[in-house]
Amino acid sequence: MTKFLFYFFKARVALTAIPLIVALFITWHAYHNDLVTILAGGLLFLAGLFFRIWAQQHIHYRLKNDWVLTTTGPYTLMRNPIYVGSTLICTGLTIGTEVLWMAPISFIVCCLVYSLVVRYEESWLKEKFGEPYLEYMRQVPRWFPRPSSFGKLEWCNESLRASLMAEGYNLLFIVPLVLKRFFI
Repeated sequence: MTKFLFYFFKARVALTAIPLIVALFITWHAYHNDLVTILAGGLLFLAGLFFRIWAQQHIHYRLKNDWVLTTTGPYTLMRNPIYVGSTLICTGLTIGTEVLWMAPISFIVCCLVYSLVVRYEESWLKEKFGEPYLEYMRQVPRWFPRPSSFGKLEWCNESLRASLMAEGYNLLFIVPLVLKRFFI
């Protein structure tokens, strides 16, 4: 089972991108209202990008820092803010394709893939960090924050600039949407 989950972990980006890629190349039942598609899709995209940048400041995954158990910033609210951000980005971009009926499909695919991926990651983190991670799992929900979690949140730290640079590639996902609007 772990090997199966490992393959989902390795292929998570490609798997979650499938509905978006399909939506980029179809126009069937497209909804041509730029106010709705650009505004709604853009807001979800920006919310997801914000989540990823905020999480990156604390987890330091792409920042090449030492691995430590991260329990600050968005990790005080939920254990998987990067995947929540990625789900918002994928769903927002899918809305931006004007093929609105694909947005729920994109959302569901992200939820399914990431739920399998976190099972793999959690087993790895339990092995790496042991009891501190088990205690963190008992205290912090996987996906949906508890209202009591919103006390003292750290929004910015010394890694903000590096996190912006590390997550900047997400802006490139807008390029196919622009190309679709002009060429399809």
